[in-house]
Amino acid sequence: MVGLGPYQRSPQGSHAVHQDGVATQLLLLPGSDESRPLAALIPLDSQTLGRVEALVRFWRSHRKRPVPSDTRMTMQQRRRLRLMMQASDGRTNGASYREIANAFYGVERVAANPWKTSSLRATVIGLVKGGAAMIGGGYLQLLRYRK
Repeated sequence: MVGLGPYQRSPQGSHAVHQDGVATQLLLLPGSDESRPLAALIPLDSQTLGRVEALVRFWRSHRKRPVPSDTRMTMQQRRRLRLMMQASDGRTNGASYREIANAFYGVERVAANPWKTSSLRATVIGLVKGGAAMIGGGYLQLLRYRK
């Protein structure tokens, strides 16, 4: 199959990564012939719709067709996730909530309201808590298909 990286052999089959626009990890079962059409096995469970969507994105990428965006996260969710990770990273490295708010929103905006009752303070605290939850395993939910 065109666009596959180097194979790694294992008892389960050959592992490879398809690098044609969208990076996709593949497992070719023993006896598969990469020069012939391949089949996809998709378990019929609670994650079926997400797997089908991922298969469509892979197939379109492989066929050099426009790839639809991944619908598991909206642009707003992606932005919030990035902010959560940055806030958690800052907090882990010793930054105060106020220092994080200054970095995100600017010193002038943070200073415009009393800090203890500021909505920016509550937002930053929420971002840090959300980031800690993601680091603690919540990131696995990002891989789930949105219903």
